[in-house]
Amino acid sequence: MKIDPAFVEEAIAEAIKRGADQAEVYMKTSKSLSVEIKGQTVESLKSSTALGYSIRVIRDGHLGFSYATSVDDIDFVIARAIEAAGFSDADSFLGLPGPSVLADVNVLDPQLRAVDEDEAIESVKLIEKSALDTDVRITKVRKASGSFTFSATMIANSRGVNAGYESTACSAQVTAIAEQNGESQMGWDYDAGCFLRELAFESVGRSAAHRAVQLLGSRKIKGCKGNVIIDNSVAADFMGIFASSLSSDAVQKGKSLLAGRAGRKVVSSRVNMIDSGLLDGKLGSSPVDDEGVCSQQKTVIREGVLQTYLYNTYTGRKAGVVSTGNASRGGFSTLPSVGISNLFLEPVSEIYVVPRARLLESVGTGLYVTEAMGVHTANPISGDFSVGVTGLWIEKGEVAFPVKEAVLSGNVLDFFERIEVVGDDLRFYGNIGAPSLIIFSVDISA
Repeated sequence: MKIDPAFVEEAIAEAIKRGADQAEVYMKTSKSLSVEIKGQTVESLKSSTALGYSIRVIRDGHLGFSYATSVDDIDFVIARAIEAAGFSDADSFLGLPGPSVLADVNVLDPQLRAVDEDEAIESVKLIEKSALDTDVRITKVRKASGSFTFSATMIANSRGVNAGYESTACSAQVTAIAEQNGESQMGWDYDAGCFLRELAFESVGRSAAHRAVQLLGSRKIKGCKGNVIIDNSVAADFMGIFASSLSSDAVQKGKSLLAGRAGRKVVSSRVNMIDSGLLDGKLGSSPVDDEGVCSQQKTVIREGVLQTYLYNTYTGRKAGVVSTGNASRGGFSTLPSVGISNLFLEPVSEIYVVPRARLLESVGTGLYVTEAMGVHTANPISGDFSVGVTGLWIEKGEVAFPVKEAVLSGNVLDFFERIEVVGDDLRFYGNIGAPSLIIFSVDISA
C-alpha cells in the first residue's frame, strides 16, 4: 500500500484544528518476505504487508500520542492523541523540529524491491548448500534463513517537515554444526544490508561452517594475563555497549558509562568512532532520522577523546544543543528515542592497521577470540564485564589449538584503551561495524 501525502497533510491540519499547538504524523508501509530452508526444501515461507502510522501532538507544553493500522481510524487517533495530552505532565523541552533537507544517500535497491519468491528461495538454499559443501565434518545446518523487505516512510509535521523516502533491506544467517570423534561445535554467521547484490549468501554459509570446524578439538587453557585478537564480529558486540552509552537520553538519566566524560579521553588514541547515516547500502542509513531531521555523519570519538553524544530534538533542547539526527523509533507505535545510525570504529592512521592475514603474526602468542557469550550483560553504567569466550590459542604467530570455556573480564573503557592495532577487515553486523582488534594485557581465566 502506498503512502498518501494528502492523508498525512489532512491529519496534521485536523490535529491543529482540534487544539494541538504542534502536530506530527509518522507513517510507514512495508512488504516483507522471509524464507527458511532445511534439507534444500522450504521449511517456512512468510509474506506480509503492513501499514501503520502515529500522531504526536504538543498542546500547552503537554505531549499526546496515538497510533493505528487503518487510515479509517484517523479521527479516533487524533482525538485520542489530543486527549492523552491532557493527562501528561508539562515539559518545557517538548517541541518538533523544523524543516531540513534530505541527505543524499542510497538505501533503495530496485532489484531487491522486485525479488520474487523463487529467487528468494534459491538465494537461501545457497546458504545451506555452501555450509554443507565446505567440509565433510559439517553434519547439520540450522536456521538457514533470509529476509527481503521493501519499505516506504513519511514524516511530516506542522512546523514544515515533509520528508518521504523508500528503502530496502535483506539479511542472511545460518548456524552450522561440525562433528568429529563424538564432539560437536557450532558456528554462526550473518550478513545484512540494503542491496541484494552485496549480500553474499554463499559466503555466509562457508563462514559459519569454517567457524564450527575450527573449534573441533577445543581444550581449556590456564588463566593468564595475555594479548588477544578480537574478531570483528566480537568487536561489533562490544561496540554495542558504546551504542547505548552514546545516547544523550542515557547520559541525561545517569545510565551511561560515558556520562560526564565529554572532552575527555575514553578509549585508545589510535582509533576514532564514527556514527553516520550517510553510508550507501547500510541498514542504519536514511535521508532523515525518525523525526525528519537530516541524517549526518559525526565523529563521536576522535583520537580517543569523546567529542559529542547523540541527540534527538528533545534531548538536544534539554542539553542546549541541536539534534544530531539520531531520533530513532522501534516502529510506528513508539515515540522517537535516541539511537545510532551506523556506528563503526576506524584507525586514526594507516600505521595502526594490520592486514587480516597478518593478525596472528602480529600478536605472537595469545588468544584469538572468535565468539563471546553475554557481552550484552556488561554493566551499562560502570562498563564492567565478564564474558565466556571461545577461540584459538596462538603461539609464535600460528594457531596452536582451539580454546573452549575461557573467560574475559575487565572494563569496557579500559579494554578499548588497550587497543594497539586494528585489522583491515571492517565489517558491519546490522548497523554496527568494527574491524578485528589487537588488545594487549587482558585478563583471561579458565
